[in-house]
Amino acid sequence: MPTTRRQKAVQEGKIKEEKKKPTVPKKRPRTNSKATPTKKHAQENVKTEEEPPKKKRATEQVAELEEARRTASPRAKSAKPTSRAGRTIERGHIYFFYRPKVQLEEAQSIDDVKNFHILLIPRPPVYASDDSNQESETKVDPSMTEEAEMKVLSPGADAVPAPVTRRTTKQFHRVISIGKKRLPDPENAGSTGRRKETFWGVVTSVGDDLHGLAEGLGPKTYETKTRGTRHDAAARLVARGGYAIVNSEARTPSQRETHLGYHVSHPSKTEMGDVQAELGIHTSSSFVLQVKNPLAPSTNPQMSHSKQAEYPDWIMEKVFGTGGLRGREDYGLRFASCETPELLDAVGAQVLMIAARGGEEGLEISLGDGRGEALAESANEESKREIDDVFKEIGLDTDIFTKETLEGEWA
Repeated sequence: MPTTRRQKAVQEGKIKEEKKKPTVPKKRPRTNSKATPTKKHAQENVKTEEEPPKKKRATEQVAELEEARRTASPRAKSAKPTSRAGRTIERGHIYFFYRPKVQLEEAQSIDDVKNFHILLIPRPPVYASDDSNQESETKVDPSMTEEAEMKVLSPGADAVPAPVTRRTTKQFHRVISIGKKRLPDPENAGSTGRRKETFWGVVTSVGDDLHGLAEGLGPKTYETKTRGTRHDAAARLVARGGYAIVNSEARTPSQRETHLGYHVSHPSKTEMGDVQAELGIHTSSSFVLQVKNPLAPSTNPQMSHSKQAEYPDWIMEKVFGTGGLRGREDYGLRFASCETPELLDAVGAQVLMIAARGGEEGLEISLGDGRGEALAESANEESKREIDDVFKEIGLDTDIFTKETLEGEWA
């Protein structure tokens, strides 16, 4: 039934019905499938089309290579050991001392030696040293900056220590006492089928007070119940130089080794005498460092009753593998390479020193990447300094500590 006049007219045939054209949906304007870039994105896109960035400045490269731990100040927490190999984990200045036996004012040979000590003073690399640590402040010519940066990136630069700070009595240091009263001989290391010489050492002192260090190395007088008053003469400084501790490259963790290499600045190569020879001190040498797990049973009867080192949990787990993480025993590995210097920062730490290589060529092989050559070059430059200056840098009075031993003579 029609409901409108138009429908009624169509029904009566007065007008024709108009057919409706099918509606076609309007086409939307074609757009890119990607959204229009925002200003931020546009800037990023522009950057990708720019020329590649220039090489980083040398100082930036150095900053990336040098981790936070290497400040060698007393005592910022260092980075935990990683799988990265072939890197310098510490460098500094090394000093060798002996003390004559009780009641002897002088020593004529190694038979007269009571104790033999190694003093380590860690330092940042020379390129990272703060100008404020220098004795005199000098203005730097800007034109020298580029030349200095090139020197920074020279091979082995990370093994060269900054000078000892002389304007303060606070200087972090460690003293390691060697049981055999001499260093392991690299000349006999593994020759003719012999085992490499391996000696024990114990960290006997860790601190940052040079006055306390000088007092500990100085003469002592004390009373005993059986022998009355006893006297120890002052320790003798027999050699001084630079050292670096390097984690060597290895395919597997079990093959990693830590080498301590040194090059002597005082006495000079021509002044090395009988005292240095008998104590096993060479102009250049190196040995492998391993540290005993304090939880492992002692294999050295002389140290079975010694106070054990105390390490934080992360060292016990990551380095020694305590709790069955490494090795066959629940305490983990009996010995581990010295992958982080914190292992030497605990009094009572027991160290194995295994003879490695002697001479400048051997030092370079042990440290690698030009470090041995750089350390030798630095020590040779340091050898120009006066002996009195060497004593002053660690607060030793030459009226108390003799200089004869730095000239190759027993005293």
